[in-house]
Amino acid sequence: MHPILSIFRKPLFITLLFNGETMKRWIYILLLLMVSNVMFAEKYDLSGRVIDKATRQGISNATVRLFGVEDKLAATDSIGRFTIKSIEPGIYRLSVSCVGYSDLISSEYIIGPQMPIIELEIEQDTKHLNELTVVGTTLRKNKESPVSMQIIGLKEIEKSPGGNRDISRIIRSYPGVSYSVGGYRNDLIVRGGAPSENRFYLDGIEIPNINHFATQGASGGAVSILNADMIREVQFYTGAFPLDKSGALSSVMDIRLRDGNADAHSMKATLGASEVSLSGTGHYKDNTTYLFSLRQSYLQLLFKLFKLPFLPNFIDGQFKVKSRITPHDEVTFIGLGAIDDMKLNKNQTGESAEYILSYLPRIRQKTLTVGTVYKHYAAHSIQTVSLGYNYLRNDNLKYHDNDESSEANKTLDMKSSEQKISLKADNRSNGERWTLAEGAEVYYSHYYNSTFQLLYSDSAYTSNYLSRLGIMGWGAYASARYKSSDERLTVMAGLRFDGCNFSSRMSQMWRQFSPRFSVSYRFTPSLSLNAGAGMFHQLPAYTSLGFKSSAGTLLNKQLSYIRVRSGSIGMEYNKNERLVLTVEEFYKYYDHSPLSVIDQIPLACKGNDYGAVGNELLSPSANGRAYGLEASLRWQIPQKFNFVTSLTLYKSEYRNDESSSYIASAWDNRFIVNVLGSYNLRRHWSMGVKISAIGGAPYTPYDVDKSSLVEAWNARGRPYYDYSRYNQERLKTYAQMDIRIDKMYYFHKWMLGFYLDIQNVTKSVYREQDILMSTGKVQNPEAIASQQRYVMKYIKQESGSLLPTIGATVQF
Repeated sequence: MHPILSIFRKPLFITLLFNGETMKRWIYILLLLMVSNVMFAEKYDLSGRVIDKATRQGISNATVRLFGVEDKLAATDSIGRFTIKSIEPGIYRLSVSCVGYSDLISSEYIIGPQMPIIELEIEQDTKHLNELTVVGTTLRKNKESPVSMQIIGLKEIEKSPGGNRDISRIIRSYPGVSYSVGGYRNDLIVRGGAPSENRFYLDGIEIPNINHFATQGASGGAVSILNADMIREVQFYTGAFPLDKSGALSSVMDIRLRDGNADAHSMKATLGASEVSLSGTGHYKDNTTYLFSLRQSYLQLLFKLFKLPFLPNFIDGQFKVKSRITPHDEVTFIGLGAIDDMKLNKNQTGESAEYILSYLPRIRQKTLTVGTVYKHYAAHSIQTVSLGYNYLRNDNLKYHDNDESSEANKTLDMKSSEQKISLKADNRSNGERWTLAEGAEVYYSHYYNSTFQLLYSDSAYTSNYLSRLGIMGWGAYASARYKSSDERLTVMAGLRFDGCNFSSRMSQMWRQFSPRFSVSYRFTPSLSLNAGAGMFHQLPAYTSLGFKSSAGTLLNKQLSYIRVRSGSIGMEYNKNERLVLTVEEFYKYYDHSPLSVIDQIPLACKGNDYGAVGNELLSPSANGRAYGLEASLRWQIPQKFNFVTSLTLYKSEYRNDESSSYIASAWDNRFIVNVLGSYNLRRHWSMGVKISAIGGAPYTPYDVDKSSLVEAWNARGRPYYDYSRYNQERLKTYAQMDIRIDKMYYFHKWMLGFYLDIQNVTKSVYREQDILMSTGKVQNPEAIASQQRYVMKYIKQESGSLLPTIGATVQF
């Protein structure tokens, strides 16, 4: 981990809040709130409506219960309305049962002040049209994916230890998910795949990245753009990806936002470790609801106060407007935007600061996603049309020794942007046993890059090019799902075709043929066998496709869609969602992967640092494989206790071509273990503990000879790797414990909450390869310029600080 990442982890906010007299005042305030909370403890009513998913009409005589709380229930009236009285505040799911309809277990809802009226959709069950059946409920699974899918609800988003309400960090507790240890980065590494292999969707609209200070051409970044206050749940796929979500090789994160409050207006203010936020919800007339969020970071002020070598700052905003035009038609508008600015604090001293300032550029980014989704609910089908637009602007600027007095000192000046507008239409038809889906999409992407960069190979040289690239792409898909009359067997088969006009090969849709198949068989109400297989394609990054020579020639026209063939099989034991045990085996094979011609390593093994990746000469010859075993256990007592543990054993390997030997990829940690437990105490206290362990990642030693050359070092301000010894060394295993404590205060029309999140309670030390760094002193000044060398030194790379974070929330 570079020193820049360890600095992000310092407990800045706690240092400011808790010292001397200030801490005493906080203790007095907390004691006062504890007393008032006992005196004025509140209970709340939950109101809602149950409707037929197809006809959108209210359903009478349905029974609605708080899941796991048997004495809290209500029946719907003639138009489907219900009210459950006097509920203790907290996070709940609801169960719905009705004659002639399939049982439903809903997503999670927060019961408290300003509770919106909720709407629950249930589907007709013609097999049991005149009878009420009571069967064991199972975890909700998407119709297209009985395997390799997890549902992340509000409880985990709000109270996951070490997560800080950041969805990229919360999903680390799930099987198959690895991460960059020791650094403040949200790289998502799933089943041994690279961070660039994931796709993100927000209420059906694709978003290119979900993090501030993102790595262009990959993913990751420092902290999530998404405000957790707006998220209802996340459906996280690690295989068997939905056909309507293209371009994923390792995972799909399908993020579902909450709907606005159709009954009242409310606001929520949050003070966190790095930002302040304000969110709101409400309605306009009777048919339109809204949500919005604004966040402002104050890291720049704190980092300057603590004399750190860089000053990050970000602003982000989010909104959702949903309007019901008729009982059968609705339209949703969403937006997400961010502005990131990382300046250098050039006057700082010390080895770590000196190294960071030697290579880190000034980084400015802007991201924007807007979209609209129209849905029409017919008698037995749903038609969806969506239009989305996303934009990324990434500017990097660097001068040698940060001396901006002369343009001759410039080593990097990159101005890059990506834009994409996409139109998609989809139809889903529901029958008694069959569900059919078909759809098509078309998009246009524009990539711009103006780059000046000082580089070094055998000698120093400059890369100076201007690239403009427009790509028209298209896709089509269809699927069929069958469910047997006894509901034991579920089979899904589908196919997808993709193409674009980047090259004649890529325009041939049959080359990007992506078939899918999955099956689930339930031996007993609690035990099932699940399996899936498929082929998936991904267009290489725009940074790679748009890379040009100084003469303006595209250098990577020979690239193809990256292809993955994967399969998984597993067993699931589910006892009424109280006890769930899963075991799943997976295998992925990659081909047509880009290979770095200069470094002779797969491009997929890069992309875990800030800036951009992929803007270099590439060859589509690399291939790879990832395979392993995942196991997880979930045991819960609703409203009391939740215990989750997961184990992943895997290998991730690549090779330059089919004649080469496999070597460990950069993401080959070999094993991941997570144990997480949470308990709800009296008077709205809760506590959670998470223990995680991850195997040591492989690493490549530095090329000391090349790095010490003055021309080589001055070109990039950091050491070069010896790729002839690529990933021949391995770091040690790392383990960490995180703790989170929450306290909520509920009043008649408002709520106040505090949380304390302590990461790395055990102060575990994670050590990486020591950094090779120039001292700035030339050891042979009498030599010609191309042979001069710096005297080098090493800087120890260790991280392991205890990191406390406190947050406060007010909803009114």
